[in-house]
Amino acid sequence: MKTPVSLVIATRNAGKTAEIKKLLGNFPVNIKNLNDFGPIPEVIEDGDTFDENAYKKASFTSRVLGIPALADDSGLAVAALDGRPGVYSARYAGKNASDEDRCVKLLDEMKSIADRRAAFECVISLAVPTGPSLTYEARCEGVISKNPAGKNGFGYDPVFYYPPLKKTFAELSMEEKSRVSHRGLALRELISEFNKVLIWVQQNMPDQEKFECKGHHRNDTT
Repeated sequence: MKTPVSLVIATRNAGKTAEIKKLLGNFPVNIKNLNDFGPIPEVIEDGDTFDENAYKKASFTSRVLGIPALADDSGLAVAALDGRPGVYSARYAGKNASDEDRCVKLLDEMKSIADRRAAFECVISLAVPTGPSLTYEARCEGVISKNPAGKNGFGYDPVFYYPPLKKTFAELSMEEKSRVSHRGLALRELISEFNKVLIWVQQNMPDQEKFECKGHHRNDTT
């Protein structure tokens, strides 16, 4: 049996961690998230794109903790709002706003808009402490509902209506959502070549310094 590779998901979000753990459950990988470690500095997500922010989070976390790190940056792009909230999706309603606050603000801004097309976008970056990374991205098209519906998921899931299944993301089970969501699609692209990814990780991890333990052996006869 292969020795599991440690991989930290650069998030404290329990829902996101559970989703990724489930999808990677058949591989020799020991998955942790930031809650499994002591305090580490927050990454300032000041990139202009999901790609920049995902790499910044993964690379920083990997360097600080010394193990491979996987981070995603994802958000909601609304056509009628010129792609907003986009990379600011998590901060759309203010720094300490809840998911409900963000959904309420979005619905308020959209209340007189007929064009409700939107898409969830996701970029996943997997980085090692030495700097190299792998990138995966995906997109899921939907519309903004008039009212929130469903109790599952997180973020904008209650107001993101997915026409093929006639439900909001918050009305889908984790299995249903993983099959069609932006993060699920990007993760499945990663999973489809994960055995190669594990080889890449091992090839790009820094060698651990080996120290010879020199000591004196003494027989005590007294």
